[in-house]
Amino acid sequence: MRRTAPLWAVVFGVVALLTWYVFYMRSVVTDLRVEAARVGKMYARVYDALNDPNPDAATTALQDLSSLIRESGVPVIVTDASGVVTASQNLPENIRGNNARIREYARQLASENTPVVERGVGTVYFGNTTLVEGLRVVPALQALLIAMFLTAGIYALRTRGRADREQIWAGMARESAHQLGTPLSSMSGWIEVLRDHDTVDPVLTHALTHMEGDLERLRRVAFRFERIGRPPRREKVNLGDVVDNVATYFRARVPTLAKAVTIRSVRRGESLVVDGDPVLLEWAIESLAKNAIDALAGRGGRVTLSTQELPEGRVRVRVKDNGPGVPRELRKRIFDAGFSTKEKGWGIGLSLARRIITEGHNGRLLLQSGTRGATFDIILGHESRV
Repeated sequence: MRRTAPLWAVVFGVVALLTWYVFYMRSVVTDLRVEAARVGKMYARVYDALNDPNPDAATTALQDLSSLIRESGVPVIVTDASGVVTASQNLPENIRGNNARIREYARQLASENTPVVERGVGTVYFGNTTLVEGLRVVPALQALLIAMFLTAGIYALRTRGRADREQIWAGMARESAHQLGTPLSSMSGWIEVLRDHDTVDPVLTHALTHMEGDLERLRRVAFRFERIGRPPRREKVNLGDVVDNVATYFRARVPTLAKAVTIRSVRRGESLVVDGDPVLLEWAIESLAKNAIDALAGRGGRVTLSTQELPEGRVRVRVKDNGPGVPRELRKRIFDAGFSTKEKGWGIGLSLARRIITEGHNGRLLLQSGTRGATFDIILGHESRV
């Protein structure tokens, strides 16, 4: 829905603009008819005066023509050879009676239309009707409509292309999960065989325990792949338990001797339960934890996973490390799909985590500013849905 919102906004804008355009053009047609009627009246009045033997007919006709010109709304200024204003019509209220302003307005009219010089009368400056002024916006309006149509079309094509790619990736992920099922079942069987044939060797027993843990991990990863492209579930999830599980898993798999990495989990508050998909939420938190551990590779350090109860039913999950941090110039790009600072990184982890949190759970995933290390916050709860 969030991806289609801009497209709907463009479509709504185009429809609104087209509706206004249709009604505006109808008003233009009405005004053109009025202008045609006025011209017809002027022609009829002149023709009537020419055929009227009454000596005052010409004067009466000129007065009628002046009245029709006034009704047209066209500003007119007449000046003599020396530039003195001799007549004017349809001028703005604020310049009437002020010769200096009228002359300035005459220069403005001259910039709009070339003045007409009549021998024995002077120079006639004239402007445009309100209809002409309105029609000036039509080319800009048409250009805007074309631009909006092009924008909507390009966005629709890009959205469709992205949706097709995501559908392909989702299908590949689910097929991978299906293909993993057979070797996982086989590995589980071989572990059982080894346990049945050797119960004395403590090293083998210890190794089998970790193998079972890794096997269970692979099953969960395969299950996650099956969930890609499907709507997230809604269950009661205790984020404190999820964070403890993630910390426990990574704690057994990070360096503990040279360049040791320390992982700890902290709970603050009792109400750490939210509505969400436990599989996807765990996946997002693991992605952040793995990103923090990778940042400490070769140097050692500390990763802290904490959960804290916030006001208004919200819960915050924080993943913090004391590594080199994220350079300021890269902060706006780290959540982009495909972007990675690692030589062999795919740039999927942080992008996937943000999508799970924001699109799947209407929450927020934020990179906090700091001078040492990197701190990522997941905010879930009532306010995150706003």
